[in-house]
Amino acid sequence: MNWIIASLLMFVSSVALYLCVRKSNALKTPQQLNNLAMFLIPVLVYMVLTVKTPTTFTLKPFEYLLIIIQGIFFSYLGNVFSLKGIEYSPNPGYSLIISKSYVVFTAIASIFIFSAPLTMKSVIAIVLIVLFSALIMIDKDKSRTTSNKLWFPYTMGAFFCWGFLALSSKYLLNIGVPILTRLILTMLVVTVLIFGEIKLKKINIFQINKPQIVTLLFIGIFGSSFNYFMQVGFNLAPNVGYVNATNAASISLLTLMTAFFFKDELTVKKMIGIFGVTAGLLLLFL
Repeated sequence: MNWIIASLLMFVSSVALYLCVRKSNALKTPQQLNNLAMFLIPVLVYMVLTVKTPTTFTLKPFEYLLIIIQGIFFSYLGNVFSLKGIEYSPNPGYSLIISKSYVVFTAIASIFIFSAPLTMKSVIAIVLIVLFSALIMIDKDKSRTTSNKLWFPYTMGAFFCWGFLALSSKYLLNIGVPILTRLILTMLVVTVLIFGEIKLKKINIFQINKPQIVTLLFIGIFGSSFNYFMQVGFNLAPNVGYVNATNAASISLLTLMTAFFFKDELTVKKMIGIFGVTAGLLLLFL
């Protein structure tokens, strides 16, 4: 497997994952249960995979510390910051496109941290993906008359959390920490935090119906493949920014799929954005 195949598998998994999340939201499933499925079920899947995959949980103290930091700050708080940024912003698209722009940060940072290459062709591809993603994400019809000025700090918090999550993951891969080891330990940390949030908000996890349970299971399955192939991509790609750019580009196919399955409006502006993002993705892979 090469990084392009891994990234494409991640791409498809990302679209499937967020379609399931959209379906779960339509079923009025609490967001905390969506998050729980996204982290707890993958832990169980990965534990099964360790039976046939060489995996060690004996790490150095610093590696354990970095994984705990990843779980608490980069993964869990990154998600919290992202949701708050979207909630408080004058337009959800503003927050989304800024936080998604972490791909630029990781691509540039990888040059200095990992001596990774960054070709002019790849720079153009990443810029195309980010700029045309803005056409898809920013919807004037969703602008709000009121907003909270904290939306930008929260959004920038998500930006750096996602960026440092990718960079620290690449660092752990470089020093030999197995993919499954890091994923299992990080997701266990996040799972504990989500259980704490569920208990604090007194959410009854047993008061959900069969369609909700099935949807949550699919969220967990696609979340498992999304995170796994992202890590494989990080491990194989010349620059982690390339994988992050592919992830950001999944908004193009997701927009088409939500229009098909949920009858979301597909405007000319969004279609231009989809074509632009696709062109950037093809340029990145060439």
